[in-house]
Amino acid sequence: MSDLPKVRGRLTPGRSLADLTWLRVGGPADWLFQPADMADLSGFLAALPRGTEVFPMGVGSNLIVRDGGLRAVVIRLGRGFNGVSVDGVRVTAGAAALDAHVARAAAAAGVDLTFLRTIPGSIGGAVRMNAGCYGTYMADVVREVVAVTRDGEVVTLAPADLGFGYRQSALAPDTVVVRAVLEGPQGAPDDLRARMQAQVDRRDATQPTRARSAGSTFRNPAGYSSTGRADDSHEMKAWAVIEAAGLRGACLGGAQISEKHANFLINTGAATARDLETLGEMVRKKVYENSRVALEWEIMRIGDDAHGEPEN
Repeated sequence: MSDLPKVRGRLTPGRSLADLTWLRVGGPADWLFQPADMADLSGFLAALPRGTEVFPMGVGSNLIVRDGGLRAVVIRLGRGFNGVSVDGVRVTAGAAALDAHVARAAAAAGVDLTFLRTIPGSIGGAVRMNAGCYGTYMADVVREVVAVTRDGEVVTLAPADLGFGYRQSALAPDTVVVRAVLEGPQGAPDDLRARMQAQVDRRDATQPTRARSAGSTFRNPAGYSSTGRADDSHEMKAWAVIEAAGLRGACLGGAQISEKHANFLINTGAATARDLETLGEMVRKKVYENSRVALEWEIMRIGDDAHGEPEN
C-alpha cells in the first residue's frame, strides 16, 4: 500500500501488535498510525483510500490479535490525546488517558469517577464498550464525546447518539474517539481515594492482576437494560458456570484459565493467539454442554490466523 496520505505523526509499516496488547500475542498490522494531533488524524482519514480498513486501538487491554496479524491501518492515539482537566463536576479526558489516571485526577478534584479506577484500558475504549463496575457504567457519566469518523469528519456526540448497551455502544467500528466529557457527583477527595484503594485491594485479592490477561474473558450471562445497567433479577456470573464445568485452571499450549478467577484467560508466557482463542472456544463449548449457557466473548478478537486466513 503505497498511496497513503502524508502525515505529521508516525506511520509504520508491518508493525507487530503483540507488544501493544496486554496478552502479548498477535501478528503485524499492515500499518500503524500514531497521529500528532486531531487535525493530523482528520486529514489522514479524509485522504485515506476508501477501501482501506481502519481499526482504532487503545492500549490493547481487551484484545486478542490473531497470529496472522491485521490487514488494516491501526490507529493508536498517544501523547496529545491523554490530557485530563476538571471544571466543577465535569472531567474532560483524552481518549488515550488511562481509566485509572482519570479516576485519580477526578478524585483529587472532588469528583467521583471511582468506578474507573480498576477498569483496565483507556477512556476511548471505555466509551466504545460502555465499561463499568460497582454498579456504574460510562453511560451514567458521559455527557459528550468528540470523535473523528472514517471520512475524517470531526463530530460531537451526545449520549443519545452513542446507543449505549451492555458492554457496547453504537459507535461505528472505524470511528475514532478523541475525547470525552464525563460528569460525576462530588465527594471528599480523601474519601474517594480511600474507596479506590479498597477497590484495588479487592481486585488484587480476587483477580490475577500480575498475570498476562485481558480482563474478563466472557460477558456475564445476565439481563441488562438499554443503558447497560444490570438487571438484578439475573445474577448468573460467567466465572461460576465456567467453574461448574470443571474448567478452573484448564490449559492449552501456553494458555490457561486462571486458577484465581475462572473468567480470566491468561498467557502463561508462551501462548499464541490461537492457543488463547482455542481454549476460550473450548470453554464456551463445555459450559454449554454442562449448563446450556451460551457464553459470549467480552474480549475482542481481530485479524487473520497464522496462515493469513481471516477468521470470524
